[in-house]
Amino acid sequence: MKKTTFVITDDAIFMRTLLRKIIEQGENFEVLGEASNGREAIEAAKQHQPDILTLDITMPEMDGIQAVPEILKVSPKTKIIMVSAMGQQSMVIEAIKQGAKDFVVKPFEKSRVYQSISNVLAMDK
Repeated sequence: MKKTTFVITDDAIFMRTLLRKIIEQGENFEVLGEASNGREAIEAAKQHQPDILTLDITMPEMDGIQAVPEILKVSPKTKIIMVSAMGQQSMVIEAIKQGAKDFVVKPFEKSRVYQSISNVLAMDK
């Protein structure tokens, strides 16, 4: 069975590490790379063509909302899961309008992360 591949994007290394640990506990999940802002996320998406890319909304240089359409240009099959802090609902809605497929709220709940991953993977079927 083919592994589901990921790129994790967050400006906080702690959050990337936390999310990586959660994802890597999943069966057949593999994290190919990490990025700390929207520009790096675009490069990582271009390089790795991941199945799923997690994308923080608030980051320096280029935020998640600006990055969504650019990521989809370089890696059209990648499903984007937005990562937001509480109270960013309007930004999440904007990101979904731009092409993101789902979202998780910090602090992460492992069950919600897996739910979001299965939601976006089910979109292919």
